[in-house]
Amino acid sequence: MTRRFDGDDLPGAVFDKTDLSGARFVEADLSGAHMRGVVLDGAVIDGSIEGLVVNGVDVETLIETELDRRHPERLLLRSADPDELREAWRQVEATWAATTDEALARPEADLRLQVDGEWSFLETLRHLAFASDSWIGAGVLGRLSFDPIEMAGWWLDSAGAGLDVDADPGVDDVLQVRASRQAMVRDWLAGVTVAELEQTTQPDPSMLWPPQQPRTALSRLHVVLNEEWWHHRFVRRDMAQWPSSA
Repeated sequence: MTRRFDGDDLPGAVFDKTDLSGARFVEADLSGAHMRGVVLDGAVIDGSIEGLVVNGVDVETLIETELDRRHPERLLLRSADPDELREAWRQVEATWAATTDEALARPEADLRLQVDGEWSFLETLRHLAFASDSWIGAGVLGRLSFDPIEMAGWWLDSAGAGLDVDADPGVDDVLQVRASRQAMVRDWLAGVTVAELEQTTQPDPSMLWPPQQPRTALSRLHVVLNEEWWHHRFVRRDMAQWPSSA
């Protein structure tokens, strides 16, 4: 029988001679975990790997270098040059436009399918709208509210942030909000300068997200670009398992 730990905190737990084969860790914090004598044959890891050491080798740099080799557009995502950042956003939008067109050609049920419990395609678009609206909208432009159909993660008091946790918007509504937030970022980037990117910004205290600590506009933009790139990768992974693609 499968034991499920959902929302349980197990810091410092010790798993000794424990069979975890086939286990799934979703949104789990394994920071500082020590695994010795473990068998990871066939294991798949998607997530933050800062400082990950495997058999005495710091593999973070190796993995990041290989990802950059396979996906050279990632270099633009970390740029500090306004023109390169505008190009990065153009590529992000173009990539998502092609994938969205492909998705919209499938049955709507596919767009709402949660593969392996992950966000559906529509939920991903709602989350990316929220990412832009929070990190750029609230964090840089001073926006004071979110669209209720935008979607945050489990880590945020969504209702307190003004999001409708029971929302089940239609495809057109999701696409409209998504397009609006993409345009917001595009319009801001169109005239942004180095000085503006280096400016330290902070959201209004009334906003629950992003975090209140001051950050440069550039660092906030990097968060959005990173979200866009990774979630597109996740969507392509899940689309390969849609029933209509079989």
